[in-house]
Amino acid sequence: MTEGNFVDYVKVDVFSGNGGKGSAHFHREKYITKGGPDGGDGGRGGHIIVIADKSLWTLHHFKFKRHFRSGHGGDGSGSRSSGADGIDIYIRVPLGTVVKDSLTNEVMFETIDDGDEKIILDGGMGGLGNWNFRSSTNQAPRYSQPGIKGKEIQITLELKVLADVGLVGFPNAGKSTLLKTVTSAKPKIGNYEFTTLKPNLGIVEYRDYRSFIIADIPGIIEGASEGKGLGHHFLRHIERNSILLFLISCESEKVVNQYDILINELRKYNPELLDKDRMIVVSKSDLIDQKRKDKISIEISKKIKNIPFDFISSVSNQGLVKLKDDLWKLLNP
Repeated sequence: MTEGNFVDYVKVDVFSGNGGKGSAHFHREKYITKGGPDGGDGGRGGHIIVIADKSLWTLHHFKFKRHFRSGHGGDGSGSRSSGADGIDIYIRVPLGTVVKDSLTNEVMFETIDDGDEKIILDGGMGGLGNWNFRSSTNQAPRYSQPGIKGKEIQITLELKVLADVGLVGFPNAGKSTLLKTVTSAKPKIGNYEFTTLKPNLGIVEYRDYRSFIIADIPGIIEGASEGKGLGHHFLRHIERNSILLFLISCESEKVVNQYDILINELRKYNPELLDKDRMIVVSKSDLIDQKRKDKISIEISKKIKNIPFDFISSVSNQGLVKLKDDLWKLLNP
């Protein structure tokens, strides 16, 4: 999947169908000139339904279609025949999609499992035919109900990437290079901040034909929880990862301080993120000697308790096998 095809936020206009009119028909046939009321009900309007589809990875298909309109219900007719229901419209979205009312920002639906579906906009009810209004005092009602009109709203679709491991770090920490090295993904790589503007996914092939999914999340900067930099546009993707892999460049003078800033941004955005399993990886470690590694190890061990850490170099493949082993252990305790 190329970065240009990854769309994780769209607004869509949806319209449900009108209900059909009830019929005010009276029974007529040979030798029966004044039969009773037999008007049927109108059919309901079509619903707008969102359904989760595991074959989709992005909201890219909504770039070309932003309006969805379901069918109108058919009108009732004689012989108590009801009108046909309007055709429902199914809107297929990837797993991990949050559906919100654009006006109120209220969450209407979240897709977790393949096939999850929900009616997000009901079609209008069909009107009752005059058959329903007959009584002992009104044996020939000449009226029926009109159908209820459908509704229209604008919905916001936000995709939260579903991955086993989410790479968290500052811009230019080496996340994209790591993803490219351990998977077949082809993210954009460059020696400047914000090379990655959209999440990239890759499948890490492990031993015995086992695998897990890793996501390269665009880099965090201090103040991201308030919307600075790429802000909330990428922080939401971290919410759906099982493990948070904090990638910190060995070029940083104080690795622990970098980690604390990242943790603080996640805490301010959503404190529940800190309940996830975490791991620290010091990247670009081919640039430092063993003495510097020992110093960083002591610093991490003293100030960050019970969080595993590794040293890696994506360029020289240093430590990548151990990293895969450690991640697999965290994913499968």
